Amino acid sequence: MTTLRSARRPKVSASPDILPHLPVDRRMSTPLHQQIYAGLRGAILGGSLRAGQRVPSTRALADQLTVSRFPVLAAYEQLLHEGYLEGRVGSGTFVSASLPDDALRSRPERADPVLATPRGRATRATVPRRDEGGLRPFRVSLPALDAFPQPLWSRLVARHARALSSAQMAYGDPAGLPTLRSAIAEHLRTTRAVRCEGEHVLIVSGSQAALRLCAAVLLSPGDRVAVEEPGYLGARAALTAGGARLAPVSVDDEGISVSALEALGRRVAAVYTTPSHQYPLGVSMSASRRMALLNWAERRQAWVIEDDYDSEYRYVSRPLGALQGMDRHGRVIYLGTFSKVLFPAIRVGYLVVPPALWLSFLEAREALDLFSPTLYQLALVDFIREGHFLRHLRRMRTLYLTRRDALLDGLARHCDGLLMVRNADAGIHVSTMLPRGIDDHDVVRRMSARGLTATPLSSSYLGNERASGLLLGFGGWDDRRIAAATKALGATLDA
Repeated sequence: MTTLRSARRPKVSASPDILPHLPVDRRMSTPLHQQIYAGLRGAILGGSLRAGQRVPSTRALADQLTVSRFPVLAAYEQLLHEGYLEGRVGSGTFVSASLPDDALRSRPERADPVLATPRGRATRATVPRRDEGGLRPFRVSLPALDAFPQPLWSRLVARHARALSSAQMAYGDPAGLPTLRSAIAEHLRTTRAVRCEGEHVLIVSGSQAALRLCAAVLLSPGDRVAVEEPGYLGARAALTAGGARLAPVSVDDEGISVSALEALGRRVAAVYTTPSHQYPLGVSMSASRRMALLNWAERRQAWVIEDDYDSEYRYVSRPLGALQGMDRHGRVIYLGTFSKVLFPAIRVGYLVVPPALWLSFLEAREALDLFSPTLYQLALVDFIREGHFLRHLRRMRTLYLTRRDALLDGLARHCDGLLMVRNADAGIHVSTMLPRGIDDHDVVRRMSARGLTATPLSSSYLGNERASGLLLGFGGWDDRRIAAATKALGATLDA
């Protein structure tokens, strides 16, 4: 059997003439021209060859299939006659822009993909759109990309790109660059009161990858993992990927309720929490509640997953220390990311792993995707060690305070009585409540028509009792855009 392969030399063309796998078997009784015809027609109807895509010349295809030119000519002639291909003088042969009516009628219907849930039920696949909202005002979790020192970052990346050694271009350490792990540990010890050394830091490609590792190491199918109610939807998806079951636990003004955790009994393997800036409500866990949570974890021999996603930005007091720094029994796994403090596309996050779990996490991390890309790690080491990171954080605290105040002023001016601010003490989003009876999903749909976006608060709940509100990001837009956006939001709510 001979097989069609890609042309060895790319040709100058709007649509390169590269074809999909095309089997031709001389041992079959079917004539060669019919095999070639059937293979090309099937590729067109199946979508492997698209309208307007160029196909190789008959001579080139014959050479690739190691057959004479005559069966290829016969197959092309039939496909041209039936309307599957069209010739363009001086350009070549292309897939027809419109298929024959009978071919369209015979095309098989595409079935929606079906996924098996952890409990075995089949459901239609609904992949969450992580880019929903794009760069429109009020997009949650979007930092000030307009204020990022891109020329400086570009120089650092270019410096290392030009000087990459063979070792740096090969497979990297699954744990990450030792220099970056050490720099992160030093930063966390100083600014977040995290108890760690570089040997405890594991580099991953963002907080979602960190959560998947936690699920792989800490949870088995059927285990219960407690999550905040309301809480972060992305964490729930990651933690249940291996078949764990979610147990929602209420949140009050002091953070996650430890008494509600106690009521769940001994069958809780881990708890996911955002103590410094609870997502989405924005409350901070009190000191007494933190101690109660750590004592619960020690008694139950359960794990605490601390997501410290944007704790660097706090406007009513100094940043709170991490829960992990209070842990004396090695029960806390600490998660952090550079997505909110630098830019999301950097795709660098990290975990601080208790020594007893290090080998398990390292093995799971290597199984996930071997190692993180080296180039950005190298540039990030310089960005931290040369002092650019701390200077950027200081500038961003001042900038975000200004943008938060612009948002609060705009909401007071244009949305008074229509939207109540629940918490704006920290982070780069504000949690708000809508009047009773207003559907926050409907509001978000109406906002979209005005060029705005937001996250419905109700989408953060697991149970049937859901508050209606909006999560409004303010990090990515200047004061003028925020003022205009709050005016448009007020008009939306008024309507």
